Order: sequence, then C-alpha cells, then structure tokens
Amino acid sequence: MKSPQIAIIDFGSQYTHLIARRVRQLGVLAKIYPPLVETKELLGLKGLIFSGGPNSVYDRTAVKYNPNLFDLGVPILGLCYGHQLIAQHLGGKVAPGKIKEYGFATLGKTNNSRILAGVSKYSRIWMSHGDSVVRLPNDFINCAQTPDCNVAAMVCENKKIYGLQFHPEVAHTKVGQLVLKNFIFNICHCQKDWSLDKYFVQIVKRVKATVGKRKVFLLVSGGVDSTVCFALLEKILGKKRVFGLHIDNGFMRLKESPWVAKKLAKAGFDNLVVFDASEIFLKNTEGVVDPEKKRQIVGQTFLKVKDMVMKQHHLNPKDWILGQGTIYPDTIETGGTIYADKIKTHHNRVKEVLKLMNLGSLVEPLVELYKDEVRQVGKKLGLPPTLLNRHPFPGPSLTIRTLCSNGKDQVRNSNVINRKLQKIVGKNLKAIALPIKSVGVQGDNRTYRHPALIMGETKWRTLHDLSIRITNEVFDINRVVYLVAPEKINLLKLKTKRGYLTRPRLAILRQADEIVTQAAKRYKIYDEVWQFPVILAPLTLTGGETIILRPV
Repeated sequence: MKSPQIAIIDFGSQYTHLIARRVRQLGVLAKIYPPLVETKELLGLKGLIFSGGPNSVYDRTAVKYNPNLFDLGVPILGLCYGHQLIAQHLGGKVAPGKIKEYGFATLGKTNNSRILAGVSKYSRIWMSHGDSVVRLPNDFINCAQTPDCNVAAMVCENKKIYGLQFHPEVAHTKVGQLVLKNFIFNICHCQKDWSLDKYFVQIVKRVKATVGKRKVFLLVSGGVDSTVCFALLEKILGKKRVFGLHIDNGFMRLKESPWVAKKLAKAGFDNLVVFDASEIFLKNTEGVVDPEKKRQIVGQTFLKVKDMVMKQHHLNPKDWILGQGTIYPDTIETGGTIYADKIKTHHNRVKEVLKLMNLGSLVEPLVELYKDEVRQVGKKLGLPPTLLNRHPFPGPSLTIRTLCSNGKDQVRNSNVINRKLQKIVGKNLKAIALPIKSVGVQGDNRTYRHPALIMGETKWRTLHDLSIRITNEVFDINRVVYLVAPEKINLLKLKTKRGYLTRPRLAILRQADEIVTQAAKRYKIYDEVWQFPVILAPLTLTGGETIILRPV
C-alpha cells in the first residue's frame, strides 16, 4: 500500500474519520494525525485537512497544535474548528456566534474561489458550530456566507489556504464531495491510489499477523458488521479456528436470535453457538436509567458471558483471541481520538475491551471501515442480501431504545422554555419541552437534553425548518418530535411514569418495532431508509406509554 497523500489533523470532531472516508471514496489515501504531530512525519504529503472539534480556539479549551504545520508549503483546508484555527493563527478573530448553527443552512457564494468551483450560487450545507470567524486574516477574502454566519468560507489563493465553517464531509452537504474533489485534485494534485480491493489484501495480512497461531472467539450479533467479520475470519483462518457465539441478551428484536441462527446456518455458518443470557443481562441492568451506564453494563456483561461460555466448552483462554466486528463509527462515537467528545460508549469499546486491545488479545478486521464498505466486503465474500442489507442494530440492542425513568423527571424552568418554543412555532402550532432526555450530538459535543414536541397541522418542510431553529436557539433542546394523533390533546397532561428495563416494556417495544419493520417493507421504503429506530418513552396521558419513530 502506498503512503498517504493527505494528512488529516484531528482536533476532536465526530466527523474526522468521515473526512478520511470521503477522501478515499475519491480513490486517495488519507491518514489521521494528532495536532502535535512532528512535521518530519508529514514530509512528502500533498495536502493537510484540519478537522472540526468541540473546543474554542480562543480560550483555555483550545487544542495545542504544532504551528509549523503552516510552514510545510502544502495546501491547507480547515473545516469548522480547523477553519477557526486558521483564522486565529494567521491574525484573524474568532468569537462566540450570536446564533449557534446546528443542522441545515443555505450557503451563498460571495466571491469565486478554487475550493468552491462548480458550486451553485446557493447550496444546502450542514453546519455544527457555536463560534464564528468575525475578522478575516490578512490576504484572505470572504467567499461565502449563510444568513447566520458572515464568514462561512474564506480563502487565500496565493498561499493555498482555505477555511470552511460548514462540513463538506457529511452527506447532508450535497456539494461536499465536489468541494473535497476540488481540494484533493485541483489544488493538491493528488493521484488516485486507494481501492477496497487493495485494502482487502492489507486486512488479510493484519489478521494473520495479529492472530498468529491462536484461534478467534467471535461475538456474533447477527448484524451486518459481525456477520461480515465472521465470514472474513473463516475465509482467512479456516472454520476450525473461529468460534462464533451469539448471545441472546434479552434485548433483541422480535424472534431475532432464532432468525440469526437460521440465516447464518443457511449461509454456511453452522458452527455458531447461541446462548440465552437474558436473565443475566436483565438482572445487571435492573433499575438503571442513565443510557451511558446501560451501555457500559451491557458491554461488560457480554465479556463475562463470553468467559462463561468458554469455560463450558473447555476452551483455554491462552489459545484464543477475542474477535469483534467493530467499525470506524464505533470508535469515534466512544471518543476514539484524543480530543473527541464521548458521544456514547459502544459495547465493543468498554474498558475491558480496551485492555484486551493493549494486550494484543483483540482482532477487529473491519475497524477502519464504514458500513457501506463493510457491505462491499460482505458482497465480495458471497454473503446474501438478506444478511447484508439489514438496518443497523446497536450492540446494546433495545436497551438504548427503551428510555427509562424513575417517574420524577421534570423540565427545569419549563415555563420559560415553553414560552420560547411557542414563540418560535407561532400561534397555529403548539410546542412544549418533554420531561425526558436523550443523547444527541451538537457542535461535536455529546448532549443529554430534552426533546421538544410540536403538535398541529403543518407541512413537513415547515417542521424541518422549525426543528433546526429550535435546536439552534433553545439550549435545553437537542431533538424535536412531531405528535401524530387523531385529535388534539392537552400537552401539559403528558407526564413521565416510572419505567425501567423489564420484560413487559421490552415486549411492547418489540411488537412496535416489528410493526414498523413490516410496514416499511410492505410500502417498499425499507431499503430507502438507512435505519429506523423505534423508541419506547415513559410518557403517559392515562397510564400507557409513548412510541417514537425516528427514520434516518
């Protein structure tokens, strides 16, 4: 494999690895480096990309970086925090924005530039920031803005330095790949040198080197990642050196475990062991409300059950290495880079797993790939569409889609917040903050805040625009939901009820999830939706619960 042509300097963005993914989709290899990387490690590279990040460049949270990065003489592209860093380093000024932008925005070009070549006068982009550049450095020109951000793009063509406040690496920015293509090929003059076929060869070599003469004990959920990992390891090492274990943790979808065993056996994986550990998982998560704590407990319990099964099958731990179908998003959402905010701990990234990693007792063949690339590997291995085209399903399963409460949750300053919400939605709609919380991502930070609920007849486009305004302008809100009901209800009567991870609550969610899945297939939208989480919330009017649908 050739050396990388692009260096991505990681300032802690949740999108950092997505930048690398987008670059390699263009056929160019990129590598991620920390901000204090020595410039000697970057010699020969054709360009630098500074990522976004959750900090502010002007205060004590600012990330320390190597200032000599600006002296390498190669083109530089700064995104979000990286854009602000360029401005600050070169004499401009960054300050808190009057309005924080989270979500879609309209980019308007004000000047021509090589970085925005081919981009329309107005384009839909994705913003995720609280700070803004308020004064340009010398020799820079402002080449784009949004209604709430005066400097959305700045350039210094002579030095080939470019700053973008928006995120071209996310799919929501429709012109994003064009922007990156401009930088990679027209400005940095890179040559295509990366392909999944070439990388597949590297995966094989890495697995053989990591495993050595040992065997692999693989946790198989039945999802796309673990299934492809199962097939890949068996192809590389042979069936006799791979032990597949599917653990029924009691949080699976309706009839999930029997379906997994049947479909994998039909695909040739007849060496899968299914173990019912539902009682153990339910006991360990009893009475837990916090979603992060639930994730950690589930991850730890998986490993304890794994050890239990190894003993039952008389497997010597010295002869085995743990295998997981971990992919790139799992690591970044768990805070997998030094400055990244922890969004959520994935079950395959609890501290016990990280300990195994440090001991060289962990193999993760797919750890640098994304879901679409994993599916391509699975297709290359001959796996059927029924296994490859399933919607993503989290390792902690329904634990995180079952919101829990002690029944005492309330919204602090609810009157003030509700007045703000009502002012935004106008007199034809109703809006309140709900007394539950969920995890979200805003400005590369993890937030655990209330959703806002909107009720009333309006257009979907209006709801979309209102959701952006609300999450940008109301600090206590990180999500917006729309009430689907046959008649108007008194929103103020919505109360939280006591609810934990119990078999009856999980049974309700399973039924709701199955109804949604079958409806999506019946109306032929299943393949058009990336995933369709169905959430059970302990919100009630008369003693029941609330179902929330969240198609992505």
